[in-house]
Amino acid sequence: MRRISILFLLALALPAVASGAARDVKLSLVAYSTPREAYGKLIPAFQKTAAGKDVSLSQSYGASTEQSRAVAAGLSADVVAFSLAPDITTLVQKGLVPRSWSANKWKGMVTRSVVVFVLRDGNPKHIRTWDDLVKPGVQVVTPNPVTSGGARWNIMAGYGAQLRAGKTQKQAIAYLGKLFKHVVAQPSSAREALQTFLAGRGDVMLGYENEAILAQHSNQPVQFLIPKATILIENPIAVTSKSSHKAEANAFVKFLHTVPAQKIFADNGYRPLVPSAAKGHTFPSRPQLFTIKYVGGWPAVTKRFFDPNTGVVTKIEGSLGG
Repeated sequence: MRRISILFLLALALPAVASGAARDVKLSLVAYSTPREAYGKLIPAFQKTAAGKDVSLSQSYGASTEQSRAVAAGLSADVVAFSLAPDITTLVQKGLVPRSWSANKWKGMVTRSVVVFVLRDGNPKHIRTWDDLVKPGVQVVTPNPVTSGGARWNIMAGYGAQLRAGKTQKQAIAYLGKLFKHVVAQPSSAREALQTFLAGRGDVMLGYENEAILAQHSNQPVQFLIPKATILIENPIAVTSKSSHKAEANAFVKFLHTVPAQKIFADNGYRPLVPSAAKGHTFPSRPQLFTIKYVGGWPAVTKRFFDPNTGVVTKIEGSLGG
């Protein structure tokens, strides 16, 4: 009888051990290039919470649009975090992200930033305005809009700034044509653009405010300027439709919107969605800040400016032999 009791207790214990092992979950995060350092701190913080206790995350970083294409082509992802909404909606159209991905109080976003001018220390070319970027001898670094979400933000910041200055759409497009004549390097991602600039190329880099702050935190000899007219960058995040661990993936995304997580983003130069998380940081407001809606919204902008055959930017690049 004693032997039977022991076997019975063992039989009860084995499922408990098995279920404990089953709780160990590995998620895959596929993200754009610049938040690597932030997620390096966010993931351990999540793992210290009850929801993240038995969850690990593999991470992949790269140019936003390239990352979106990789997921569309089969790269495994439970959570996708990109530079701009069209890189998510591309996956929605392929059934890889639910159509309801932005149906929350954050509208699908997780962080914010603005487009800035990253300059050599001392600003030897005296660059202060968008017009200064197209003066003789000024060399500009900005990522490639075919691969980089950051590049598209930069371009729409320049276009919208012209509208803010009272220019017509035609004049604003003509400005972009002049600007591209000053572009001396178009790396594939925002992070590669920063590395190119830090290596000595160009007089000014168009980029995310958070990248400029990262460079300064790394004691790089640069300064940055937020132009009077610039665009509010909004970075989206979503759980994929094919995730095998949707509960854990959603818990991770939910954690990223908490005050502790948003503080980590703020510490890494991002403008947090939760105002209280910005305490201790200075994120200057600008008098002519605008959103993507001001220049038409991403669906219209993507078609008009970035269509690979007929887009405004495609034609400008083609006219320059790019």
